[in-house]
Amino acid sequence: MLKEFAKFLKEFNVFALAVAFIMGTASTTLVNSLVKDILMPIAAPLMSAESWNEATASIGPVKIAYGSFLAEFINFIILAAIIFVIAKKILKIEKEEKK
Repeated sequence: MLKEFAKFLKEFNVFALAVAFIMGTASTTLVNSLVKDILMPIAAPLMSAESWNEATASIGPVKIAYGSFLAEFINFIILAAIIFVIAKKILKIEKEEKK
């Protein structure tokens, strides 16, 4: 049973997955801080409110909180770009190892 478990760990790269999960969590925190503490305060003067997270647009009786959404959208784009670049590098390395 222990040999099967070791084979499972090796076959499915569980350690690499664990490291990727930890790095992903750390990079998410870092990107959140970048967006909320650096990028959004720079963009705040372009918005209609004192603070970027209070920026809203009114369409009749409906208020749309676009400031907070914009921060989350920028956060998503940065994380998606990071994941894309890393995945591309990993796939390139795997192709080279197969040759």
